[in-house]
Amino acid sequence: MDLETVSAEGFGRSLTGVGLNLLTRDTRALAAFLTETFGLTAHRLSDDFAILRHDDALIQLHADGTYAGHPLPQLIPENPPRGGGAQIYPFGIDPDQAVNRAEVGGYHILEPPTDKPHGLREATILSPDGYAFSPAVPHG
Repeated sequence: MDLETVSAEGFGRSLTGVGLNLLTRDTRALAAFLTETFGLTAHRLSDDFAILRHDDALIQLHADGTYAGHPLPQLIPENPPRGGGAQIYPFGIDPDQAVNRAEVGGYHILEPPTDKPHGLREATILSPDGYAFSPAVPHG
């Protein structure tokens, strides 16, 4: 499927497994964070929407205004961070390299690269909206 040209209906009907939609104040800024820090690929990038790909996984970014008729925005805290309590793992992305790129981009490193007892080397980097992204690879 061509993510640049597929219709909204065609895209929606194609989705399987688990989906991740993130609401954001600034779609382009969050997409830039994900592409620059983790090397994800952005498709259909606009002020209102973007599709990000990491291997076979898709993340959809939606500007707050696109959810005007949905009850979810009522739950977004008025004071950041809005992503507290959720941790998103882009597996297969070297956390040391991601942290280096995040530092260059001026993003907040919540947890430096660390070898964890569960067999992963991971770090935690906050997106501009406060979502916690933890790139991780096996260690040892």
